[in-house]
Amino acid sequence: MTANMTAERPAEPAQPTRAAPGRAERRSNPVLGGLSHAALVLWAITVIAPILWTFLASFKTNTQIFTDPLSLPTSIKFDSWGRAWEKANIGQYLWNSVLVVVCSTAGTMLLGSMAAYVLARFRFRGNRLIYTLFVSGMVFPVFLALVPLFFVVRNLGLLDTHLGLILVYIAYSLPFTVFFLSAFFRSLPVSIAEAAMIDGASHTRTFFQIMVPMAKPGLISITIFNVIGQWNQYLLPIVLLSGSVPDKWVLTQGIANISTNAGYQADWPGLFAALSMTIIPALLVYLAFQRQIQAGLTSGAIK
Repeated sequence: MTANMTAERPAEPAQPTRAAPGRAERRSNPVLGGLSHAALVLWAITVIAPILWTFLASFKTNTQIFTDPLSLPTSIKFDSWGRAWEKANIGQYLWNSVLVVVCSTAGTMLLGSMAAYVLARFRFRGNRLIYTLFVSGMVFPVFLALVPLFFVVRNLGLLDTHLGLILVYIAYSLPFTVFFLSAFFRSLPVSIAEAAMIDGASHTRTFFQIMVPMAKPGLISITIFNVIGQWNQYLLPIVLLSGSVPDKWVLTQGIANISTNAGYQADWPGLFAALSMTIIPALLVYLAFQRQIQAGLTSGAIK
């Protein structure tokens, strides 16, 4: 009887589990979310407004720039862009920058990815020491090494040459590239590389045909960072190409020269047109690959 009564007793409804006190509130705090969005909007305005103003000022006259700087241009004319391209030699500076950045980025990614892969996936004596030496290169600002760097490049006979600047760009970009890609290669599964080795693939084939495609998001992300960093570099070209003819200057040197001459020639729209030509390529590259950059920065954390 007691057993039957116990069996017929209706089951009590399950009590809902409660989350830890304050955890859900912290996740869904509307005040904190509103402040975060406000900070992001403010940061976006701070970044976008100067770029947009520079682009619009390139279509104005000197009078409009100084009397009413916040107004829109009365007409869209590319006269200042033509002057910047032809008279200021922006076309030659742009070509020199493209040549230097493409070659230096290619060298950086080739050497950096191979070094990062070896340091991340192979264990040998001195592994951590070599990795530490690479990473320590990020600690020292570039201007601390300008004087010895100048003498090293001069002794190699590469001063005032694009080749010397490319080699310095590669050495300057390797520390962060190795640091970033080493962490990314560690997050990739080891079983796929082991399966390739069992099938008879060499280390070189495993790296280029298997590991590199798997690391594509990280490679694209660090490539964009290197392109933008080398494109905007100013100190190294000033030191290593200062004695060369202006036809060898890169874009940042040309913009500095145009900025100096603009005060004498009173051609401020030409200066802003030259600045726009400098900004637009880097901006287009970032906008074209922004999804790959985000995927490369988050995939390592997700895995």
